[in-house]
Amino acid sequence: MINVAHLVQLKAFARQDALLLALLWAASFACIMMLNAGLIGNILALATPFLVGKRLAAFRTQALYGVISFRRAYAYSLYVFIYASLVFALVQYAYFQFLDNGAFAELITTTMKQVAPVYEQNGVSKEEIKSSIDLITMITPVQWAFMFMMQNLAIGAIISLPIALIGKRNRY
Repeated sequence: MINVAHLVQLKAFARQDALLLALLWAASFACIMMLNAGLIGNILALATPFLVGKRLAAFRTQALYGVISFRRAYAYSLYVFIYASLVFALVQYAYFQFLDNGAFAELITTTMKQVAPVYEQNGVSKEEIKSSIDLITMITPVQWAFMFMMQNLAIGAIISLPIALIGKRNRY
């Protein structure tokens, strides 16, 4: 049976910790897109499961007296990723709408043009490559943010499994 008070508590902690995760992702995104510090940005992004695991341990200790089931740990981690993905999608939308001016799409199309010979060797026609490049240039800021949000949600659902498995603590 679902205890509503426990669910409200879990979601409240998850929202707070999601803001920290969204800040981590925003710093990573800023390093990659604006500061040309891709290595630092990638390291920050790879810190995601460690941050969520650390916050799960804090939630377990502060709110649950050191005991948390796998199911509750998974729900907590999943909610953190859901809320962080929503906040980060807003950050990315603002970036793509007001700061990017098509630079991200240009980067992808340039990369696609450079690897076009490889695609052609694998049987992709020049027309298909050109139509793909044209399609990328037509993606709106909302669509970019939505695509990244869905990617973050999918990855979060998967990463939450080992985080919950490592973070669970049973009564002895």
